[in-house]
Amino acid sequence: MSLKDPNVVNPSQSKRIAIILSNPAVSTTTGWPVGFWWSELTHPYYAFTERGYTVDIFSLSGGLCEADAMSDPNDASGYSSTDLITQGFIHTESLRALVDNTKPIAELNVADFDAIVVAGGQAPMFSFENATDLHAKFIEFYESGKVTAALCHGTAVLRYAKRSNGEYLVKGKTVTGFANVEEDFADNAVWAYGLLSRDKHVMPWRIEDELKALGANFIQAGLWRGFAIRDGNLITGQQNFSGAETAKAIIDALGE
Repeated sequence: MSLKDPNVVNPSQSKRIAIILSNPAVSTTTGWPVGFWWSELTHPYYAFTERGYTVDIFSLSGGLCEADAMSDPNDASGYSSTDLITQGFIHTESLRALVDNTKPIAELNVADFDAIVVAGGQAPMFSFENATDLHAKFIEFYESGKVTAALCHGTAVLRYAKRSNGEYLVKGKTVTGFANVEEDFADNAVWAYGLLSRDKHVMPWRIEDELKALGANFIQAGLWRGFAIRDGNLITGQQNFSGAETAKAIIDALGE
């Protein structure tokens, strides 16, 4: 493949990926503790390391990160019980330690990395608004021509990230993220189990609605279908079942 191929971003460089997690937070709508989603870390991590990439894990403030309970294959709900990649990650001491002691994103040197991936989970919806270091690093990756990716509710960063010209990065971009049809499913599930009154929603706002309002061309593949889309060097994944698709799009963009 030619180094001038417009579909490849910096194909000649060594591959080093920064994955960004959310630190623990509390939902302002439910009062529940919220965090990152395991598969949105572990599935891309597996895909990248299988190709010999180096992966560093950062979070907004560094230190311990905790996952949303239902993303844990060992959770009593059984929701993620078939996620063997996450099960292996959790039970590998050296890998689990990476999540227990993340680096703060303020220490991320963009020049050292080929791509950034912002993982989701519920916490981004409550913690990204004031995460100015994340906004700045995300834009720095994008404007440096490096692969800039977000997944599921991690695409919440696009509600806040503005380019150096003052325009929202997402304006005019084709993107995906946690879709309204999936938010409807989540709301109906908690209502059906009596976990939340019907005048409340799981999320304080919706990715699809907000990104469309900012001028994005928002697309999605349907309820819980793995899906990712690339627009230039911006890559977005739909939801927690899209980790592999997002990783593949990043690998393709890096010229692997």
